[in-house]
Amino acid sequence: MDFRLDIIVEYIPFFLKGTLLTIGLSIVGILIGTVLGLLIGLGKMMRNKFISFICNCYIIFFRGTPLFVQILLIHFGIVPMLIGHTNGIVASIIALSLIAGAYISEIFRAGIQSIDKGQMEASRSLGMNHIQSMKDVILPQAFKRMIPPLGNEFIVLIKESSLAAIVATPELMYYGRALASQYYRVWEPYLTAALIYLVLTTSLSFLLNRLERRLATE
Repeated sequence: MDFRLDIIVEYIPFFLKGTLLTIGLSIVGILIGTVLGLLIGLGKMMRNKFISFICNCYIIFFRGTPLFVQILLIHFGIVPMLIGHTNGIVASIIALSLIAGAYISEIFRAGIQSIDKGQMEASRSLGMNHIQSMKDVILPQAFKRMIPPLGNEFIVLIKESSLAAIVATPELMYYGRALASQYYRVWEPYLTAALIYLVLTTSLSFLLNRLERRLATE
């Protein structure tokens, strides 16, 4: 088996461009997903059965269906209704944010419920209302415990962003497929893409482990 480094060198600028977009999609997805996850997680824990039911349906749908299908539905169905035409980047951001929100909502729910109920009772006895108690007492403690699973979700999102290539989003895997189609080569583009994903995920894992150890000593 011959391995052509020359075509990899030729595509380095494209791989770099795709990697930057992959990182960008993942960051935007995790940020929007975190906000959405907090709202959905809190909604699921509300006593209002209707809101709780809607939030639970959202979680079940996005955790129970493939991201591949979700991206296609959003790209060909939702995005044209919003902006009048298809757009791979917009569809990818929406899909990644929605699926991240579904998983992060469960992270928030578990994190909040892991805090002793006495914390809420104590803050309420000091005159805080429920929202103040949640914002100033419960969430800061819960968030510290949620950092590791949130970091893991970010890593998962980086890998899942590769599916954005199916709607022509010019991220890393898109250029890998372009190289494979142009030269009818498989090993070079896909091994290069795999190596870049590996560097991204292992680097993030290293940073998260250091952050987790630092938080554990505080």
